[in-house]
Amino acid sequence: MRREMAVQLTDRVAIVTGGASGIGRGIAAVLAQRGADVVIADIDRGQAQEACRAVEKLGRKALAVEADVTRRASTDAMVSAAISRFGKVDILVNNAGVGGGKDWWTRTQSSGDDWDYTYAVNVMGIVHGVESVQAHMKERRSGKIINIASTAGRRGTTGFVHYSASKASAINVSQAYALRLAPYNINVNCICPGLLWTPLWEKITERRQSSLPPEQRVSPREYFLQQVKAIVPLGREQTPEDVGKLTAFLASDIAHNITGQSINLNGGSYKN
Repeated sequence: MRREMAVQLTDRVAIVTGGASGIGRGIAAVLAQRGADVVIADIDRGQAQEACRAVEKLGRKALAVEADVTRRASTDAMVSAAISRFGKVDILVNNAGVGGGKDWWTRTQSSGDDWDYTYAVNVMGIVHGVESVQAHMKERRSGKIINIASTAGRRGTTGFVHYSASKASAINVSQAYALRLAPYNINVNCICPGLLWTPLWEKITERRQSSLPPEQRVSPREYFLQQVKAIVPLGREQTPEDVGKLTAFLASDIAHNITGQSINLNGGSYKN
């Protein structure tokens, strides 16, 4: 019988940006299962409140905060709200991310809006989150910061250049902050997920099949599973819960000597 390492986050307080859906919601659920209270920060307040109710059903406290990570004032307010409610922030998960600008999935080449918006969310969203929480963590001489990038940041992707570049930047930003914050006992690490069935990947499948004749197209889910079979050596898709489990590990005391790392969570894939 398989037994998992007992990672516990009892009474820790975590902020998860983009926590209302997809990977972020999966992360929030796992952190709550391991004992953490969770602040769900998302641009969609309604969905954030729904995600909070799911956390509360797991027996933990939750707070929904409307946050736009492209604005430093908004992430400052996010951190202030968390401290006001819970008295501290132990964990920050910078998960909020986008695939491009408006209707990015309808284009086969990156537009200027794609570049601007992915950089604003996928890179500056991390910077703003870290800059907003670091003074509090420095004062407490304790903190765990986990940034969610992508395996696309390891290898350029044809037709998705802006996204790959933003995730490569997320990896580098994580390494730089790990060096800067190490003297204050703050760990900064990065997770690079592979193939997960999320709203973003559903749009990717729509984009990739747009040039095919109608008779050759399949459902988005079927196309996704075909990609998993072709690309992932372990032969199975990754899930938001998988990302949550790795996040919980990196946020725990077990990982106190791990910092500046970017960890692939992709079933052994070396392609995008």
